[in-house]
Amino acid sequence: MIPSNYVEKVYAGYLGMNVGIRLGAPVEPTHWTYERIYQTYGDIKDYVKPFKNFAADDDANGPYYFLRALYDDAKDRDITPNDVARAWLNYSREGVGMFWWGGYGVSTEHTVYVNLKRGIPAPQSGSIRQNGLIVAEQIGGQIFIDTWGLITPGNPKKAADLGEAAARVSHDGEGVLGARFFCAAISKAFETSNIEEIIAAGLAQIPAESTYSKVAHAVLDFHKEHPDDFRACREMLERDWGYDKYTGVCHIIPNAGVCVLAMIYGQGDFNRTVEIATMCSWDTDCNAGNVGTVLGVACGVDGIADHYRQPINDSIVMSGISGYLNILDIPTYAKELSILGYRMAKEPCPQWLADSYKEDEIYFDFELPGSTHNIRVSDPYLCRAKHSEEMAYQGKGSLEIVFDRMARPQNAKVYYKPFYTRDEFNDERYSPTFAPKAYPGQKVSMQVYLDQWSGNEAMGIAPYIRLASSKKELVQGYIKLTDKEWLHVEFTIPDAEGELIDEVGIVLEAYSPAKFKSMGRIFIDEFRISGPSEYHIDFAKQQINFGCVTPFSHNHGAWSLEQDAMYLMTADPAEAYTGNYFAKDYSVAVRINPQYGSSHLVAVRAQGAMRGYHAGLDEDGEVSLYINHFGYKKLAGRKFAWELDREYDVRVTVQGSTITLAIDGEELIQHEDDTFAYGMYGVSTLGAARTYFRDIRLTERA
Repeated sequence: MIPSNYVEKVYAGYLGMNVGIRLGAPVEPTHWTYERIYQTYGDIKDYVKPFKNFAADDDANGPYYFLRALYDDAKDRDITPNDVARAWLNYSREGVGMFWWGGYGVSTEHTVYVNLKRGIPAPQSGSIRQNGLIVAEQIGGQIFIDTWGLITPGNPKKAADLGEAAARVSHDGEGVLGARFFCAAISKAFETSNIEEIIAAGLAQIPAESTYSKVAHAVLDFHKEHPDDFRACREMLERDWGYDKYTGVCHIIPNAGVCVLAMIYGQGDFNRTVEIATMCSWDTDCNAGNVGTVLGVACGVDGIADHYRQPINDSIVMSGISGYLNILDIPTYAKELSILGYRMAKEPCPQWLADSYKEDEIYFDFELPGSTHNIRVSDPYLCRAKHSEEMAYQGKGSLEIVFDRMARPQNAKVYYKPFYTRDEFNDERYSPTFAPKAYPGQKVSMQVYLDQWSGNEAMGIAPYIRLASSKKELVQGYIKLTDKEWLHVEFTIPDAEGELIDEVGIVLEAYSPAKFKSMGRIFIDEFRISGPSEYHIDFAKQQINFGCVTPFSHNHGAWSLEQDAMYLMTADPAEAYTGNYFAKDYSVAVRINPQYGSSHLVAVRAQGAMRGYHAGLDEDGEVSLYINHFGYKKLAGRKFAWELDREYDVRVTVQGSTITLAIDGEELIQHEDDTFAYGMYGVSTLGAARTYFRDIRLTERA
């Protein structure tokens, strides 16, 4: 049975995973030894780095993207390793992001990706026979599987089986047992917060004679003799189970020992558990992330300290091939995972949950405890944002903004962050790329309530957006609030002048003079960004961020900005994708100037590197339409005498199952195919090419 507090537990588990990752990442090996961590940071009680925004991490990428096998292939059945292998190929950009590309035979994930790309199927792709014992037993089989445990509450055997199927894409032997252990432990944590019972449930799903089981029992036995000294236990691990005995870059066995150590010495305290996992060194972000998921579920959101939770602000970023999916709202994802959990259990999903999750739009209801949905304030001196259960438009939660002694003409912005640029990160971990979650033409709506404590004039608000490159703010008209009343605020996002949008929200302004400073609160609820978009991308106003032209994710090829164009030079097939991953019916127009090569295409309904449609200028003086479904197949073609160094207005429209290609206003191909109902758009080539792409225009249809 799915527990009544299931969604909240999933939310806490996923938050816990990301707290652990963020805590452990700055002291990840190889130079951060156990001794250096202790000498530098002592007894860790907080994050050791104040990130502006925490960049992507492989420990978060894998659990998020590989689970999408449940949408793409295993929609009505249990997953197989091959289903997850297809997700590896579809959502990764080769050589960048997703996981560590450390070299064939060095990085397990790099090795396996190459195997899959060359046609070696899963599970052979990750087998000991294929890759050798050391590569197959590194830690990756354990760190990419948390979500399989989150969607199987109270069913450790089922969770372990799913985790093993996913892990066998890349690992074998002891490397698979970590997946079984942690998925089972996460599943059990929905039923009990007793850490001994949780660990026992994990161990019950692996062979008692395995090395993984032996290192776990070595830690448990040591704890019985030395229950208050985790550092002595860590010394025992170094002596008996260390990296000198289990080689490779990051072997699973020493790290399994650290994970069990952190959980048993943490004794059910979420915060102390992730801190111990971090202080024990070795693979710190992986270990703290794994135990963070288990303890997050076991302890719930109340067990996660505010100083760990607040910097995350309900948001993380990824580094897969979809810039849209790379911006993740944690409460929304918790609902998505919970819906999958009901599906996996073959239980009916509660209507409230189904109604509160919108995959193709932004919808924040602030119902989950403490949730903030990455809403921010521009001036923390004037305003403070926090979750509230005191006031709600409907349901039981809202976002509370306290404004403190504001006087005319002071103002502060309250906003959602739908897009990021490179300058908003401290580093380039795993090279995240982004496509906005908000576009011109869409509707923004919210409910706003004023509770004013002082001031002789009521506060006012004005909807606004900010442009990412110029930082220009487009402010709509001001609205005066009425005290003790809910106000429905709605506006259409205006034309962004070819730029991208990186803030959407309201400007909160005081009308009272300095003598009567305004204090009080506003509450925000039912925040939405929805509806069809219509916009264009002016490349003269774009940037190179994380090696890509904004707002695209590039897969292969050399891409650059040349005045008002995005320029591609490649010796091999290459693609660039952007836009709403869930966009259905739309038209995309691109001015294409082919300089060299015989393939210059527009992509539509692309769901990754291996799924989508591509249409445009093709070899032998043709225009063609292709479907990419783990290999390109030509669907339609027509003679068209196109020339190099001449600009063409190429427009591809998808409406229902109809795909239409027009060039310079002339319809040349219309074809029916219903394989893909939604997806990103972009540009591509099937071979060596040099191409200028200008003035991309997107029009969605309701």
